[in-house]
Amino acid sequence: MTSRLLTPPPLPTAAQAVAAAPINGKSSTVRYLGAKTRVVQLILDLVGPPAPGAFFVDAFTGTGTVAREAAQRGWHVRVNDTLHCATVMATAGCLAEADVPFQGLGGYIKALEVLNGLEEAQGFIWREYSPASAAFGPVERMYFTEANAGKIDAVRQQVHTWRAEGTITAWEEALLLGDLIAATSRVANIAGTYGCFLRRWNSNSLQPLQLQPRMLLGKAGRLEVHHGDAALVPQSERDVAYFDPPYTKRQYAAYYHILETIAHGDEPEVGGVTGLRPWQNKASAYCYKTQALGALTRLIEQAQAQRVFLSYSSEGHVALDALRQALSSLGELRVHELGEIGRYRPNQQASDNADGVHEYLLELDRRGR
Repeated sequence: MTSRLLTPPPLPTAAQAVAAAPINGKSSTVRYLGAKTRVVQLILDLVGPPAPGAFFVDAFTGTGTVAREAAQRGWHVRVNDTLHCATVMATAGCLAEADVPFQGLGGYIKALEVLNGLEEAQGFIWREYSPASAAFGPVERMYFTEANAGKIDAVRQQVHTWRAEGTITAWEEALLLGDLIAATSRVANIAGTYGCFLRRWNSNSLQPLQLQPRMLLGKAGRLEVHHGDAALVPQSERDVAYFDPPYTKRQYAAYYHILETIAHGDEPEVGGVTGLRPWQNKASAYCYKTQALGALTRLIEQAQAQRVFLSYSSEGHVALDALRQALSSLGELRVHELGEIGRYRPNQQASDNADGVHEYLLELDRRGR
């Protein structure tokens, strides 16, 4: 089979991208490596409308930006990720109003009002990830102010209590945890990921943590949530499989360890300057240059869906030509160039040296085979 490069219209502006998933007019998107906020419209335009009964299978869902757009366009959606915090974020973004009535609390807004009014708690996040950590170990960590860390603990404990008592449903719990993760991101004292904290407080980190209501979908199809290996996510021939794997050596489980702890609500053993939770069991083969191409090829070979879409970037450590060569024998392959976006910039030096990266969408069609 042959492959060909297709060039799209210009990318949306940054302002247009931010408006893709609003919370009271603000973006609900957590700062996340490889997020597709600026190209999500182009991706779904290329995927096209849903077939009756078909699922859009987002097997590396991340923040769920692409899954949400698919749901808005009428697809049944099946999301998956190895990180629990990612499936929480994706679930929260794909819920419709009817999914989360919060009957036990008098509605969604009322639930947020209660959470925002909680007193701070001196729990795990406060003890390990605020300056209070200096009293419990050799490192003073500055991911959050003590006040915000205590508020994160209080909210997480209350949501857990509501769920244990049956006051809220599983969908409602996911929505509230997604809102907490979004609020956490807005006040985190980081450059972009949780791989390290800043030595001085940035202006956002000094603002009080506040959960904000998001714009729920007015109507949505079925939503299924899976957690684990992308190769094990159920698919049928009529479904569309969308893969957005890691491109580089950055391991997401390490870069978003605090969000994972918030999502789980656990108290793992952590250590080092950054307070990493154990993450090696979630290390991804796609992050190793010597393993990534083989892992991608096997994943797509084993996919049951007859239409497979793969997001990739010029920053990736697998060359685009190598991907073309590996995948073109599996069906009709088209390579869509989505445009140039800004490179990940964790600090000023990176910003000064950074150029753009090109985003691609590889489309494999096996329906004629």
